[in-house]
Amino acid sequence: MTTMNQSSLGNDGHRFGVLFVFAAGVLWSTVGLGIRLIEDAVVWQILLYRSVSLSLLLYVFIRIRSGESPFAQIRRTGFPAVIAGLSLVAAYSGGIYAIQSTSVANAMLLFATAPFMAAVLGWIVLREPVRLATLVAIAVAIAGIAIMVADKSGGVALTGSLAALGSAFGFAVFTVALRWGRSGEMLPSVFLSGLFGIIVTSGICLFLELSLVLSFRDGGIAMGMGVFQVGAGLILYTLGSRSLPAAELALLSLAEVLLGPLWVWLFIGETATLNTLTGGAVLLAAIAGNALSGKQRKPPPITSP
Repeated sequence: MTTMNQSSLGNDGHRFGVLFVFAAGVLWSTVGLGIRLIEDAVVWQILLYRSVSLSLLLYVFIRIRSGESPFAQIRRTGFPAVIAGLSLVAAYSGGIYAIQSTSVANAMLLFATAPFMAAVLGWIVLREPVRLATLVAIAVAIAGIAIMVADKSGGVALTGSLAALGSAFGFAVFTVALRWGRSGEMLPSVFLSGLFGIIVTSGICLFLELSLVLSFRDGGIAMGMGVFQVGAGLILYTLGSRSLPAAELALLSLAEVLLGPLWVWLFIGETATLNTLTGGAVLLAAIAGNALSGKQRKPPPITSP
């Protein structure tokens, strides 16, 4: 009876884990649509408002969940938490700029290269071994990226693609910083990134003479993204990832990449180029192949923006 109960609880935990992580991917996939719906605000204004709502949500959640201040958890992690927080600010900035400058499909697919960058960076910084299957997947992913950017002859589109890769690198630094600090929790560092985001973007807005007051529409969308698209997605991912292996997490994270372009096509008619779709298919195959080749690996700290 005890064995049956444990098996039932395990199955329930797995089902809820799949549901939570998939729901997180769905929420994260709305980032492109949210940014497309913003009329006038630029990247620094969007990130400022998003950081405010994200920080408030995560402070309340961490406090309720752990019974202590997120600042106490950040102090225990130390300098790696600072690096992780700053890297997320860079990742979010690059991500928003990329979506404003190139197609959502192109940006979302390039964001998905973050785990490969994390593998290489982990090898360089932490001397973590990289599996042969991952090296092969990285080579395939590079080929996919080359196909995707081959038709980006316009300066803005190419800059957007580079910003998307820069954003992916920021998320890779975040992942490696968490491993460096041996932190099992990513939410305190994400909370810290929100505080850094408020400080950095406020300063940039003042320097560039950008208004700190947005229209009701733009401000509401930006703050809603902080609560629902980023904050709630991270909370669901945190709750669900503990009961799932890395392979399932990587495959479920593809929901974000696949659904992101779908939302902007359904609601505003944005389509992707043939090169983006072809290169994206190669990139997704690399991600899926790497995931399926490492079924027994432990879950990574984070799989997405």
